Amino acid sequence: MGKKKRILFVVNPISGGRRKTGFEKRVMAELDTALFDSSFHFTEYAGHANELATQAVADGVDVVVAVGGDGTINEIAAALNGTETVLGIIPEGSGNGLALYLGIPLNERAAIRRLNKIEYLTIDSGMINEFPFFNMAGIGFDASVSDRFANDSIRGPIGYLRAVLREISTYKPKRYRLDIDGQVIEREAFMISVANSPQYGNNAYVAPQASVTDGMLDVCIIHKFPLYTIPMMVFHLFNKTADQSEYVEIIPAKQIRIERETADAVHIDGEPKEMGTVLDIVIKPATLRILC
Repeated sequence: MGKKKRILFVVNPISGGRRKTGFEKRVMAELDTALFDSSFHFTEYAGHANELATQAVADGVDVVVAVGGDGTINEIAAALNGTETVLGIIPEGSGNGLALYLGIPLNERAAIRRLNKIEYLTIDSGMINEFPFFNMAGIGFDASVSDRFANDSIRGPIGYLRAVLREISTYKPKRYRLDIDGQVIEREAFMISVANSPQYGNNAYVAPQASVTDGMLDVCIIHKFPLYTIPMMVFHLFNKTADQSEYVEIIPAKQIRIERETADAVHIDGEPKEMGTVLDIVIKPATLRILC
């Protein structure tokens, strides 16, 4: 039998509004201990997951498992990106966009058992002003929602829906200048999502044709739309037909520059970050290995 792989579980104790009490015991009941030597660490503050993953890479850990949502995954994946250390995911977030796209079960015990297969996929990553993202980055409405949600006391899907409803009645579209692989266009947009994978999370597909392995990003420009069309927009999102909407424009690209009139929030895998008026975005092909 070969040498056991060292696996570290990095657990966000508050992600998705789910309690993580007894998590270690549940892992040990499902994980193949003939394959893995496991250790656990619970995060204590923002950025802690990235620190733990960075140290794990330095220590030669084989697999680091993100136990949390897309934000936790981003912190850990950023540390593993471009290394030999493999990312595992136990989805415990509000949206779980990347996990859903990769077919990783939302059921905790099933996701743990899936790690035993030791099958991985090498995916692309995006960079926005030198910050990596693996699922999606965006500006406009969805970034404003992420900013509001991050400061809300209610987590999980209910908290996210509340943030959407509070923001949608007052948010105003903004003007952007985009340089997409050398083609310059100007748009007034409700939001712009730059997609590595097709979906935000909760099976809402904004870029149905996007792929994490095609060496491209999909620039999804959501134009201003009447409020009465919201039910149809939602229908498109959940039926993988957003690219058929007259209010959606999708342009595949490798290198993008977005210029906007004011500095504002950007969401990076669902987590808000303040950035300036110029956003430079590029694709980095085949940089991250994920157990799936």
